[in-house]
Amino acid sequence: MENLTQKDVNKLNSTRGLKAILSKEPYNLERAIRYVNYERKLKKLQVELIRLQTWAIQNNERIIVLFEGRDAAGKGGAIRRITERINPRHMRIIALPKPNEDEKTQWYFQRYVEQFPKAGEMIFFDRSWYNRAVVEPVNGFCTQEEYEVFMNQVNDFERMILESGIRLVKIYMSINKKEQAKRFSEIKNDPLKQWKMTPVDERAQELWDEYTKYKRTMFSKTNTKISPWKVIRANRKTIARINVINHILKSIPYDKNTEV
Repeated sequence: MENLTQKDVNKLNSTRGLKAILSKEPYNLERAIRYVNYERKLKKLQVELIRLQTWAIQNNERIIVLFEGRDAAGKGGAIRRITERINPRHMRIIALPKPNEDEKTQWYFQRYVEQFPKAGEMIFFDRSWYNRAVVEPVNGFCTQEEYEVFMNQVNDFERMILESGIRLVKIYMSINKKEQAKRFSEIKNDPLKQWKMTPVDERAQELWDEYTKYKRTMFSKTNTKISPWKVIRANRKTIARINVINHILKSIPYDKNTEV
């Protein structure tokens, strides 16, 4: 990288900068500077997230942020950056397994409602009731009738959530097919991440077009004025994480002067 400014040199000469340079080979100074800039932005935004949470606690607010997106889109990574600095006693991350036999007999939304926030609490759904809008029909985990019932009920369900005073933020992490294939390859080759691959993940590339069809229907039916979707372009993880946090902060009218 040519024409480094003194500011760039100072960034690279910091602990964060040296870590960024040495973390990957071959060394790439431009990438290292981008990462330092990302870390600085992230820290500032995490301070704002603490303000948001403090405001929510003081005002008995209830907040739901749900994340959807294709497999390996970066939902979990974004949630970790959001939650790593806030008070764990007033937030929860929800990643529900497939329903058990009893849950299969219940109203579809029931097991999600049981996870809803109490006063002063923020919860983050790593996948949500929208499993039935895309993942389940694509993979044959629900019937056509169950899918249609869900699509007929979901907007009313979210209207009731909002009218009850719960704040709801819906985020969709979007990656392209090539990036998903690249991330799957990285997961398979990393012994610390191999557990993440599931049979559903294994078929995701093969079923790409089916996912796209159901995703488009989901947006056309559920991107409502009172409960809109925010699509975050997520091919670049660091940029996506910054954009996700910015969107959450803009979506909830917290008092930016809250002391932390």
